[in-house]
This record gives sequence, structure tokens and C-alpha cells, in this order.
Amino acid sequence: MPAKKEYLTTSGQRALKISAGVLGGYILSACLHLLLAVVTPFREQILLSSTFTFFLCWAGLMILAFLARNGWKIWGIYLLSSVVFSGIIYFAR
Repeated sequence: MPAKKEYLTTSGQRALKISAGVLGGYILSACLHLLLAVVTPFREQILLSSTFTFFLCWAGLMILAFLARNGWKIWGIYLLSSVVFSGIIYFAR
């Protein structure tokens, strides 16, 4: 018995979610770790531990991308968050 078409996502939305999870999650994870390194006084410790926490953050953001209903919305959230984090990094230095 095949699944109903109304419960399946379109191929465009699926591609948006995959790209948001892989690329957007990677960019947002990098911006988050750089922001923590700039803002907190524990720069070396954060950069050393980021090799482990970066992957965990990226995996979590990838899962969140697939939980969203709209791929455009998750791309917007990830890009807006990355721009905000990058702006804080730029002006904090």
C-alpha cells in the first residue's frame, strides 16, 4: 500500500532541506564556534574542543532541517543566524 501523496514532500523541498542541513548547518556551526571563541575569554579551549562539538552541533542542525516543513524557511533561519553571528564576530574584534 503506497503512501498518500499529501504526506510526502516535493523533490524541491527535499533538496532544500538536504542543502540546508549539510551546507547551512556547517556554516552555522562554524559561525557559532567562532562567535564563542571571540566573545568568551576561553579562546584556546573553545577552538580545541570545537573539533568534537562542531560535529555534534552540525548533526543537530542537520536533524532540525529535516524536522521543518518548509526548506526555504530553514534556509532563511540558518542564513540570518549566520549573518548575525558573523556581524557580532566582526564588530567584537
